[in-house]
Amino acid sequence: MTILSFLKPVPGAKTGAAVLLSSVLLTACAMSPTSPDGSEDVRAKLTELQQNPDMTTYARVELRDAEAAVQLAEQPLDDDEAALAAHRIYMADRMIEIARAKGETRLMEAERELLGEQRDAARLAARTLEADRAHAEVSSQAEAAALSAREAEELQRQIDTLEAEATERGLVLTLGDVLFATGSAEIQGGTNQNLEKLVDFLKEYSDRQVLIEGHTDNVGSAVFNQTLSRQRAESVQRFLINRDIDSRRLTVSGFGFERPVASNDTALGRQQNRRVEVVIENRE
Repeated sequence: MTILSFLKPVPGAKTGAAVLLSSVLLTACAMSPTSPDGSEDVRAKLTELQQNPDMTTYARVELRDAEAAVQLAEQPLDDDEAALAAHRIYMADRMIEIARAKGETRLMEAERELLGEQRDAARLAARTLEADRAHAEVSSQAEAAALSAREAEELQRQIDTLEAEATERGLVLTLGDVLFATGSAEIQGGTNQNLEKLVDFLKEYSDRQVLIEGHTDNVGSAVFNQTLSRQRAESVQRFLINRDIDSRRLTVSGFGFERPVASNDTALGRQQNRRVEVVIENRE
């Protein structure tokens, strides 16, 4: 006889039927199977891993296997199968831990690989920067050398124009006694081309210091010639100052007939000794 037969209405027995129905339902609920103890714990651990994006990225296959193991552990078993239930829960827990370990290991490997790539990129960038700096330095040196060569060429052209002589003291421009009348320290009227060239040169090379040295022949007394030589040097100094050459660059000396460049025994020699020498010092 089925449960429905028992539930068939009997006249005058409504209350009894209701009681019987409630009893049957309670018995059925009590007999419905449930998941083994511990299955909720492994499910919670698995859910935690599944919500971790790193784990789902680096342990995808292991999480899938752990999910299958948890689902098996969640299946209801009879009371006499407690050992099997415990084994399934243990295996599910192991599968979860394997997934966690695999995921963490692969995550560390990925991070280590990324750090290696970043380190290699930094080294490459450093080498590139060093190469760029070296190239820039070579280019700068080449430009400096080219500029220096051009400057040297221009200086030589200026020296040739000035008709100066390069010595250890510097560039020496000799101004003959045609600048002055006999026995006079005043520059004679008219434009002197050598002096004008000297002005142009000193303006071009404004960092050069200048020595202006007066010299005479041996005609007359030493005192007279020493004074005359200095006065002629000072006349050249005034000429340069009047052409806007800074006086602080100019040093004047008079040596009389102490430093002849030729013999005073001939008229030509004495003429060569009567001179003003302008020494343009070398740049340090």
